[in-house]
Amino acid sequence: MEKIQRKATKMIPEIRNLSYERRLQHLELISLEQRRLRGQLIETFKYLDGLNNVTLEGLFERDGNVRTRNNSQKLLLRNFKTSQAMNFFPVKIAATWNQLPENMVSAGTVNTFKNRLDEFWITNPAVLHPTNSMSLTP
Repeated sequence: MEKIQRKATKMIPEIRNLSYERRLQHLELISLEQRRLRGQLIETFKYLDGLNNVTLEGLFERDGNVRTRNNSQKLLLRNFKTSQAMNFFPVKIAATWNQLPENMVSAGTVNTFKNRLDEFWITNPAVLHPTNSMSLTP
């Protein structure tokens, strides 16, 4: 899918010679990787706030450490030895979730969370870059 989006953005003559990232900026779009990460963060919010009708016990484990730097809803980062475990949804998303500010993770509604996430994304693009979130796992 990402290849299709890359090719489609090259079809616009005015921005054809720009890098893929610059073309996306010019069109005010995000990459499919970033869209996927955004969706994962939204689902994490819904799960942690009990808004999903899913009863997956132990999917996420909250970090009991009271000294929190960014937010009070930090998730426990687990260590795994296999690459398959590192690609498991809760493992991949925990490090990124832990970097989100308190006002975002304590949002009252999903729409408020989405709006705050989008604002945060604009002001802190490196924090929410998909390749950074993958490399932040312990």
